Amino acid sequence: MLFPARSAWHDYLRGTNRAALRSERTTESVEGSIIKRELKDAAGAAEDITNSRTLEFAARAGFAVSGVLHLLIGLVAIRLSMGGEGEADVSGAVEQLAAQPAGPVLLWSSFAACVALAIWQTSDAIFDFEHLPGKKKLAKKAKAALQAVVYAGLALTLFSFASGAGKDHSSSTSDLTASVMKAPGGYLLLLAVGAGIAIAGIVYAIRGFRQSFAKHLRLPASPKARTAVTVLGVVGYTAKGIALLLAGLLIVIATVKVHPEESTGLDGGLKGLRDQPFGMYMLAAVGIGLICYGVFMMVRAKLAKM
Repeated sequence: MLFPARSAWHDYLRGTNRAALRSERTTESVEGSIIKRELKDAAGAAEDITNSRTLEFAARAGFAVSGVLHLLIGLVAIRLSMGGEGEADVSGAVEQLAAQPAGPVLLWSSFAACVALAIWQTSDAIFDFEHLPGKKKLAKKAKAALQAVVYAGLALTLFSFASGAGKDHSSSTSDLTASVMKAPGGYLLLLAVGAGIAIAGIVYAIRGFRQSFAKHLRLPASPKARTAVTVLGVVGYTAKGIALLLAGLLIVIATVKVHPEESTGLDGGLKGLRDQPFGMYMLAAVGIGLICYGVFMMVRAKLAKM
């Protein structure tokens, strides 16, 4: 008589456990749905913020800041070609901004603009290009992410000068190269970085020749204005490509020769160009090209498809 009762008790326990398990799964499912909905709402709110008109205006100003800095680098490059002195890199350009009567205001406003552009590019990398096919979507997102890193680095340089911590960029590049070279795997990492910068230079030059930059702009209706913007882009992208190629090659050469002091960035690359046969003329041409790129970036601040 005990066995049937015990079997009924076991059946009752099993049923209770199943009901509890179903209830627990239902609760987890509801909680999971709530969390997913909250995350989706948060992502939507973040996308709305990053697509705001205020952030767009500030991000466009970031393009203009990049243009001013390239223009200043180009002017220094021309000065170097004529036997003058100066630092033909971002650090030198920012230092010139800091030396102006309204230097602190220029530095902090430029810093804010570059931060806004870095945020905008990060938003593109996260939220945009979802309608594209897989490989193309990944390529576009990766490009936006790299642009975000570039403008974040520019913002950090501006911040360092605005806060009074700025220093000579060519010497800091040499110090960083030496430190990385001593680290495990540092030799290969430096080769990869140098090669990457050099390849980026080639890509910039190709982009200039192909005029592929035009698809990111709302070109003006006037034929003369359209031609002017196109010429600025072709010359500017080509010059920037040459400058990046030189900077990347310097890193590779310094790494191969195990002489980190020769890795002096863009400034060292342009000064090395000056020392070559007909180097003064080539450096002047690159300087003019960088000025064109700077003007192009200022124009892009208004015409860019955001």
